[in-house]
Amino acid sequence: MNNEQGTNVQEEMQEEHNTQDETLHQENQGHSETESAEPIEGAAGGAVDQEVESLKEELAETQQRALRAQADFDNFRRRTQKEKEELAKYASSKLITELIPVIDNFERALAASNVDPESDSLVKGVNMIFRQLEGVLNAEGLQAMESVGQPFNPEFHQAIMQVESDEHEEGIVVEEVQKGYMLKDKVLRPAMVKVSS
Repeated sequence: MNNEQGTNVQEEMQEEHNTQDETLHQENQGHSETESAEPIEGAAGGAVDQEVESLKEELAETQQRALRAQADFDNFRRRTQKEKEELAKYASSKLITELIPVIDNFERALAASNVDPESDSLVKGVNMIFRQLEGVLNAEGLQAMESVGQPFNPEFHQAIMQVESDEHEEGIVVEEVQKGYMLKDKVLRPAMVKVSS
């Protein structure tokens, strides 16, 4: 019996040992599954984070492109509006530029006709036509420049000679040889002038 009891105790101890081994084995498996699951979740989480960051960068870039496109469009719209206004403002400049020599010839004719008193009625008629043409051109924005007595300005004057002058300081327009004209705020023809030296 002693022998049987010893065998039973051994068997019980063996079973207990096997049970402990199985429990340890199961616990180890549980830990290793958890440990192996964590890196997979971490790797998946990292990929998702990278994807989110990539999409955020793409969104920011797209927003910047949209803002630039909007700014370009606004600039284009302003530029074309300004060009339209400019075109409308100076639409008649070509015609007026071609009519300026006609005005010059009218003025010469009127200056020459003052010498001959017999042509009084003709002079009056030409003078009326000249004033009418001048009125139409003034209504379009054409203005003759006042140059005599003004400081010489290369934007408005074309100096053809320098003359000695006791009356004027140096660099002052003393005589206008040919009138200059402006259309609104643009010089159509600079005045030909003599400047004091």
